[in-house]
Amino acid sequence: MARAPTTADAFNAVAEPRRRQILDLLARGERAVNDLVDLLGLAQPLVSKHLRVLREVGLVEVRDSGRQRLYRLNAAPLKPIHDWVKNYERSWEERFAALDDVLEELKSEEDER
Repeated sequence: MARAPTTADAFNAVAEPRRRQILDLLARGERAVNDLVDLLGLAQPLVSKHLRVLREVGLVEVRDSGRQRLYRLNAAPLKPIHDWVKNYERSWEERFAALDDVLEELKSEEDER
């Protein structure tokens, strides 16, 4: 089966680790592409390519400010990802609770020695 294009939706777009890094940086505020290049240590064409993909799925918006183009996060398209991951929250909580129980047992055994 052929792989879906990365520009199909937010799920595919954020599957790439560098794009997640870009989103993390933009979550802190607007940035120019050169700022992203410096922070990521990547070539400008590669950062621009990732920004294009993120723009195409609506995760990033751009505005002109003089000679610069400033990029900012649009988190709304992340909502379906949040909703999907939230389905697993109960499972994680149960596992963490079980881990807490094991750790408490180990601590009690250690204290008894």
